[in-house]
Amino acid sequence: MQFLYFDPGLGAMIVQAIVAAVAGVFMFSKNLVYKLKVFFGITKKSDFYDDIEVSDTADVENESKSDK
Repeated sequence: MQFLYFDPGLGAMIVQAIVAAVAGVFMFSKNLVYKLKVFFGITKKSDFYDDIEVSDTADVENESKSDK
């Protein structure tokens, strides 16, 4: 007859594995649901860079010169 011994390090490793598995399933399912919504046309595919306003460096230099 053998007795098993679980030290705190093993318990922490088991808890970490469970948390990582839950987070992985959550992130995978979130991405999958988003792709399905885009495929069926429920949600429009958005580009993350649409909200960023980019100006040329020449425009920035001209604005700084006109402020002086």
